[in-house]
Amino acid sequence: MYIEWTGALPTETVDIRVDADGTVTVFSGTMAMGQGLETSYTQLITEVLQIPAKTIRIVQGDTDQANGVGSVGSRSAFVGGSAVVSAGRKVIVRGKELAAEALEAAAADIEFRDGRFGIAGTDRAVGLAELAARQPEKYIRVSATETPSAPSWPNGAQVCEVEIDPDTGVTEVVRMTSADDIGRIINHMIVAGQVQGGIAQGIGQALYEQAVYDDSGQLLTGSLMDYCVPRASDMPPMSNVFDEGVPCKTNLLGVKGCGEIGTIGAVPAVVHAVLDALRHTGVQNIEMPVTPEKVWRLLGAR
Repeated sequence: MYIEWTGALPTETVDIRVDADGTVTVFSGTMAMGQGLETSYTQLITEVLQIPAKTIRIVQGDTDQANGVGSVGSRSAFVGGSAVVSAGRKVIVRGKELAAEALEAAAADIEFRDGRFGIAGTDRAVGLAELAARQPEKYIRVSATETPSAPSWPNGAQVCEVEIDPDTGVTEVVRMTSADDIGRIINHMIVAGQVQGGIAQGIGQALYEQAVYDDSGQLLTGSLMDYCVPRASDMPPMSNVFDEGVPCKTNLLGVKGCGEIGTIGAVPAVVHAVLDALRHTGVQNIEMPVTPEKVWRLLGAR
């Protein structure tokens, strides 16, 4: 069972630009490292602005265009995603002001639906692209900064099953099961992939990965030929379930960071599964990585 603190550096800024050709560009300081931010941010904008995903462009980490901190500490969706939604809402507010001027109506009478601004109770309306085309710069640009009121606390549990060959000391992870509370989920496939990737990293730390030096201080595991990382064939079947029943209350999305929880749970789950398998030997602790040689020597000593 585990709990994690996420949401480091809790302020992020996102800009959104709507161009006359209908393209909506999101400029974010956060940068994807494999966690699918382009997909998640696109989903958020399609939800807020009610426009097709094909019209949305996500620009990440471009310091000439974007402001913000970046990606670290499971903060990208928690902080950066909140700023994306806040900027999207600002587009609507600014659009209503511009639409009221274009349609010669009061801003209070302007409604927004499916990417268009219309006068309530009439068929008079104008789209985002049309409004952008009316501007001297031929675009509408807004900026929003979000600072969640507190970090998030994702939590969960993992169960690991291992089998050990007593003749060789080789440990095989045969099944991993996780149940996590990470608040609202934007994209289930991406979240499951992050958790599974984290579990893979945790299995690697528990069983394989080690920096080895000789007596002179020379690193002997300086390449992936010598430093062992788990391969796909080393991974067990994984079952991952999520509870969205308790949204986070400190950010606009209700999300909790999830990038690291797989690793946090897997490392102790794997090691304690090995200790459980060795309990008949009297072994109560073992140093990571739990290599076949270590297990074989412990079995041989008893």
